[in-house]
Amino acid sequence: MRFRVFPWLLALCLSGGVAQAAGPQMFATIDRSGWPNSLTRPEDFDSASRGEILMFGKALLDSETLDEPALKQRLGVRQLDLKSVNQVRQRFWELLLNNYRLASQGCEGMPFCLPVRNLGELRQLVASFTAGSKVSYERWAEASAVFHQQYLNEQLRLAALFPTVSSEIQRMDPAEQLGDELADRQFMLTFDDGPTARGGRTDSLIDVLRAQDLHSLFFVLGDSFQARLSQSSALQMRELYDGQCVGIHGWEHKSHASWRDWQSSVIHSANLANRTLADQYQPLFRPPYGQRRSDSAGFFKAQGLQVMLWNIDSQDWSKKVSATGAVQRVQTLMLLWRRGIILFHDTHAKAARAVPALLEANRHNGVQWLDCRNLR
Repeated sequence: MRFRVFPWLLALCLSGGVAQAAGPQMFATIDRSGWPNSLTRPEDFDSASRGEILMFGKALLDSETLDEPALKQRLGVRQLDLKSVNQVRQRFWELLLNNYRLASQGCEGMPFCLPVRNLGELRQLVASFTAGSKVSYERWAEASAVFHQQYLNEQLRLAALFPTVSSEIQRMDPAEQLGDELADRQFMLTFDDGPTARGGRTDSLIDVLRAQDLHSLFFVLGDSFQARLSQSSALQMRELYDGQCVGIHGWEHKSHASWRDWQSSVIHSANLANRTLADQYQPLFRPPYGQRRSDSAGFFKAQGLQVMLWNIDSQDWSKKVSATGAVQRVQTLMLLWRRGIILFHDTHAKAARAVPALLEANRHNGVQWLDCRNLR
């Protein structure tokens, strides 16, 4: 099956001849200093989680009042797959209901703690929720409302374009990992686009991970991996990634939905990584931009590969998102989704600054950072 690409969509997804993600060029960030409490205990994490769940629910509920022309205008798209948008909305509501229940266990006397038995009651609670009426939460509520409307716009834009531009917003096959399949408070740190040249940002980040006793997953580009290998040796590559795990990101950072040689890109990258890193290699593939063909599941199964996407995107690649902005964005989405695969890039310096900040903020509140080596 050939993948049809509309001319207007090419203009949207191409910039300077390089494929770009289907999302907007402005990303939601938040100043979390308005939240009046720390996240140092499980109950603190749950209180903040309930707040973010209800604020996102308000944005989601508001989006349902828009007709199709208004939604197109808001999302900045010319065509809109309304079925996909509604499926994503429904999935979000289901996740919010489950997460609110998890965050509300034993919460008597804590902020934003009201019983919810079903989705109808959650929607009613969301509609009447006015966190800003409490003075201590007023500044947070104002920032959170803006963040969640912007973040929902990002997500619904991806849904509107799916599957014409396939992305992390939905699974194309049940075997794909998205992040919502993890247990409550479980998070996996992942890093894309490396490795950098010797002594570069990949090395600095791995030093940070080792210092924090973290074992994370790197999705490498074949051409970058080959270039680094030519500078050193297989032994030095194994030493670089010692204690970490390596999956593949394709040979080049090109959309695997429309690239004629996408299968060769996957096979060549997998063979190189597996041959060089016998112990650290994991048979996982992350498609650049999350874009892959709708008929590719059989190919990946035949190759013994599993597609791993993400559900928490730091957007650290963007010049408009600072390291602090990436931390605050990821923290807010951790509270909202309560589990997930987190996307950073080891080719940018922000990741090495963000990871210690996230660990410090979530040190005793029940968050579990998954060890990539247990994925085998």
